[in-house]
Amino acid sequence: MHDFIYKNGELYCEGARVSDIADAAGTPFYLYSYKTITGHYQKLARAFRSVNALICYSMKANSNLAFIRTLVKQGSGLDIVSGGELFRALKAGCPPKKIVYAGVGKNEREIAAALSAGILLFNVESIPELETIDTIARRKKKIVDISLRLNPDVDPKTHKYITTGKKESKFGIDLDRAFEIYTQQADFPNLRITGAHVHIGSQITSGDPFVKAFKKVLGFLDRVEAQGVRIRYLNLGGGLAAVYKEEKPQTADQYARRILPLLKEFQGKRKEKVKIIFEPGRFIAANSGIFVTRVIYVKKTHAKNFVIVDGAMNDLIRPSLYDAYHEVKPVRESKASNTVLSDVVGPVCESGDFLAKDRQLPALQKGDMLAVMTAGAYGFTMSSQYNSRPRVPEIMVKGNKFAIVRQRETHADLIRGEKVPSFVG
Repeated sequence: MHDFIYKNGELYCEGARVSDIADAAGTPFYLYSYKTITGHYQKLARAFRSVNALICYSMKANSNLAFIRTLVKQGSGLDIVSGGELFRALKAGCPPKKIVYAGVGKNEREIAAALSAGILLFNVESIPELETIDTIARRKKKIVDISLRLNPDVDPKTHKYITTGKKESKFGIDLDRAFEIYTQQADFPNLRITGAHVHIGSQITSGDPFVKAFKKVLGFLDRVEAQGVRIRYLNLGGGLAAVYKEEKPQTADQYARRILPLLKEFQGKRKEKVKIIFEPGRFIAANSGIFVTRVIYVKKTHAKNFVIVDGAMNDLIRPSLYDAYHEVKPVRESKASNTVLSDVVGPVCESGDFLAKDRQLPALQKGDMLAVMTAGAYGFTMSSQYNSRPRVPEIMVKGNKFAIVRQRETHADLIRGEKVPSFVG
């Protein structure tokens, strides 16, 4: 599952001791395992090799250049959702024809940049977006490949903030409206609307919602193609779950066993093969990273035992934002058998500033270090400088070697780009 293991009471990332990395880099920091990143990608690529799927890692989960370059070198494409992610994707050396662009609010500048780069596909979410891309494509004298993001109105049974395939969601186009778009393509002369995209949510542990959604979409596409429209791309999104606590999510192979029969039946009806695309994010990134933080104080009250650490909600916001669970482990295992019911909290001036609540932890002291597990996805990418706290470094391990792949910010970085106007004095 991942490559963070104890050896002789010390937590290691692959062959590197986490405490040695902390001595060199200071705390807090994010730590990524190269072996876990590549291993998870390879599991999914192998599971769907029979349909020659293009795996486009979803950058929003973790967009560090070293992280995405690792995947690009494995053959991965990239799923982007902003102009900044396009910039990063190209800097990481991703071939433009392996880049797909999602998101409900692409602006004209971002669309133009993606057109100039020559990306594979836009995943389009509304008619106004289609009109905008068509206008910019006409101006640039280009014909652009488009995939409509379909909203199948299927409940993925996950957290409401990461549910994206129900009709109440801001994402996607309902099937009736999509049918009109596919069959009236003359309205958009600079677009080839020949793709379909479906992504129903994130952290989905069961295969059932996927099967329900994909069956609905594939049946819909049969109706579309009966009208003479050729579907060339089928993007089935992401959503595969990671293990944070006691989840028992399907493996890549188990997922493939549920989905491949649907795809092969769909392909079997056609003379020309449809290109299959997947967009995993959390599945690849989550278990590949941890967040390492050091105890500053231990505060004992009549009501609670608070372990105050140097990491905070601005560094890892998922517990505060989603009430998300991350396992917390000591970097050095305690020899004592007794534990203390504790909250792990940070220095930010918010009651919502916590990394873990009501955990049985060893009796900790100032200077002890904790590893917040499964922090590789939506950890650093969602971090901020709230309370004027510089963002932490990111470090990658391969074997017994480690490298800082993003430097710790300084106080000067906090005010970079700011100025006091003359009228303030």
